[in-house]
Parts: sequence; structure tokens; C-alpha cells
Amino acid sequence: MTAEERRKAVLKIIVEDYIHDAVPLASEAIVRKYDLKVSSATIRNDMVALAEEGYIFRPHASAGSIPTDKAYRFYVETIDTYADLSMPQQDIIQQLEKALEEEIEHWLRQAALLLASLAHNMVIITLPRAKRHHFKHLDIVASQNLLALLILVLYEAKVVQKMIPINTFIAQDNLTQLANKFNALYSGMDSQQILASKEHLTAQEKKISEFIADIMATEDAREYGKPYLEGLCLMLRHPEFFNNPRVPDILQVLEGGEWLKEISFQEFDQREKTSVTIGEENREVALRDLSLLVNQYGIPGKATGLLGVVGPKRMDYANTLSSLRCFSAFLSDTITQRV
Repeated sequence: MTAEERRKAVLKIIVEDYIHDAVPLASEAIVRKYDLKVSSATIRNDMVALAEEGYIFRPHASAGSIPTDKAYRFYVETIDTYADLSMPQQDIIQQLEKALEEEIEHWLRQAALLLASLAHNMVIITLPRAKRHHFKHLDIVASQNLLALLILVLYEAKVVQKMIPINTFIAQDNLTQLANKFNALYSGMDSQQILASKEHLTAQEKKISEFIADIMATEDAREYGKPYLEGLCLMLRHPEFFNNPRVPDILQVLEGGEWLKEISFQEFDQREKTSVTIGEENREVALRDLSLLVNQYGIPGKATGLLGVVGPKRMDYANTLSSLRCFSAFLSDTITQRV
């Protein structure tokens, strides 16, 4: 083992030991706990070099060393293989499969809750969002005071309900016939295609058609919605947050959801791509005690949402990345089957 290889091994030991125990690690402990077949003096020299390069530091003069953000980044980038599904992961996926008949919003939140229980950290999830939505099915339900309820189902796993005005009373049977007409005319179309359709419509039908196109165009323009947060209490159990005066600021930013806009979605050019943001890499000052691991799930180019894990910089990156990718792939496959 060369000196460079040994220093990388020492750095990996320091990161993994701190992830597990949250206690600074001294050179003597490394020699005692790990068989590197070198002296304590050699390890001390390696740790001095790592400190000079910005990978580790001592929180106190008499303490051992802990990793810096640079060390966590090095560690994440050396994870090139991902573990197979563990038995707990397999059991949790089976639980999720049993809930597939639920509405998608409930089902996704259940997925986030189960992932949080595996990662022991907070999980964020957004509903799938499409760049362009396509008409799948419409129901029109009579209401009171010349109003009707449009229930519009889109191919991108989205259901939108909206009350619209109608000029004259229309019986429910006639509204059902009208919905069936639109279902036959507009199946698979986007909002622009609906507006450009040359089908002959009555004035009332044209008005409803325009409402449909407007609803779809509004959905096209939406950004990722406010994320659902699950497992916040699990994250706050980590020692980093005990008596931490920055916790209120962290909670305010996380619950606001605006920080998601800072993630570069261009990075998600393939399903397996994970955005990893560590400590000082966060643009939000309040989040610089945290790491954010985010995957895009869904159907690339059609309907995608975000699934991520938020926790202290001292999170178990290897297992978290494995769990996150597993869940993202499962969600993507399921969304594909639903649309």
C-alpha cells in the first residue's frame, strides 16, 4: 500500500467511524481498532497531512479528528457500488406494493414514510410533475347554482378537480354524454392540441373545452409543488441537533420548500443520477449543517417528481444512497405502469 493509498484508507476510516459513533477519532484508536500494519506515528503523520489538505480537523486541541465537508464529498464519490436489497428493504417494498390501490398522493407519502424508517432521517417527496400533460379521461358532475364539477384525469398520474360555470341547467345524463364526447375527441391530446382541434362544438361545449385546455396549461406551468416531509423527528434525534440553536431556522427553511428550487434539475439526465449536496455546498445558510440526497423518479421527459433524504452531514451515505435509489426505481416503475 502506497502512502497515498494509506491516507485514503485512513480518511475512509475516519469518515465511517464518525458516521457510526459521532466521536472524534485519534491516531491511537485507528491503530488499535484497524489493522493497517503501520505505527501510530505513521498514522499521526497521515492525519497531519489530511488536516493540511482540508479533509479533517480537530474540534478541540486535545481531541481526535472529525471529517470536513471535503472529506464527506470524497467519501461519497468513492461509493461506486450499491448494496443489494436487505431483508428490511424487501419487507418494506412488499408493504408498499400492498398499498398500490391507494390514491397516488397517499401512496407516495406512504413510500416516503417507509424510506424515512430505513434511512433514519427526514424524507422529502413531491408529486410527479409533467412538462406537458395529456388528456386521459373526464367526468362532469352536476352541482348547484349553474355550476358543474370537472374531474379531469391526465396520463401523467394526475387528477384535477375544478368547479366551472355553465350557462343553463344541464341534466346529469346530458353532462355524462358530453364528458363521453370529450373523452372520444381528446384522448392523448395536450392543451395546445385541444385548443387547435377543429371539431364542431356548440358554444357551451367550446367553453367547457377551453376550461379543460386552461386547466391542463396551468398544470404544465406548475413547478414542483411544496414537498411532503416525513421522518423529521427521526432526523432530530441525531446528536447534532441536541440543543442546537440553529434548529428553528433549519425547520423554517425545510418546511417552506423554496430550497428545492436551488437544486439543479439538469443533473437528472438519467434515472440513477443522484444529486448530493453536502454542508457548505448548500446555498441556504440554514441548511449548511445538513446533507441533501435527491433523486428524480417517474418517466423522464413526461412526468417526474423528487424523492430525497435530508440528514446530518454524518449520515450513512452508502446505505442511504442504496435505499434512495431502490425506492426511486420502484416509484418510477410503478408510475410507468399507472400512466
